[in-house]
Amino acid sequence: MTKNIMIVGVGGQGSLLASKLLGHLLLSEGYDVKVSEVHGMSQRGGSVVTYVRFGEKVYSPIIDKGEADVIVSFEKLEAARYVEYLREGGKIVVNTQEIDPMPVITGAASYPENLLEKIQNLQIQVDAVDCLSLAQKAGSAKAVNIVLMGRLSTYFDIPEEKWLKAVEECVPAKFAAMNQKAFQFGREDA
Repeated sequence: MTKNIMIVGVGGQGSLLASKLLGHLLLSEGYDVKVSEVHGMSQRGGSVVTYVRFGEKVYSPIIDKGEADVIVSFEKLEAARYVEYLREGGKIVVNTQEIDPMPVITGAASYPENLLEKIQNLQIQVDAVDCLSLAQKAGSAKAVNIVLMGRLSTYFDIPEEKWLKAVEECVPAKFAAMNQKAFQFGREDA
């Protein structure tokens, strides 16, 4: 059976590294993996979506509405934007950080209130984590993506040491120890 994970965020947050790490790990576990990056206005802080599909045999990298088993969101508004892609019984792993989109920055709109509560009211399981604080605790605000992967790992039956090896293999060597710490903070906070 094919599993579908969507990674959603804002350009510059490291969602592509997160999908690379996840794809690398799943390949090493013997799964057929398809990763598809759908770029929005990523260079301007726009929405970025990555599909990761894995299973015995995967034919397409695309996830349609109602098919995602897990949505990993780097930001609350992005979680709300893609909630319709979640399948019944799916879950959202979300960083509680708020990143203002352009309409909010320009004053044309305000950031929506109570987003996580609104998503939970749809009977959706929301796993909300302050990934920014955990990333800073690990040594860099840029490690939010790896904290999220640590949290996501708690939903897999793959040993922690294999995830840590994937982190080591996917990030530059000089940042490996800090990113492994970020991963463990995300995992332990569960």
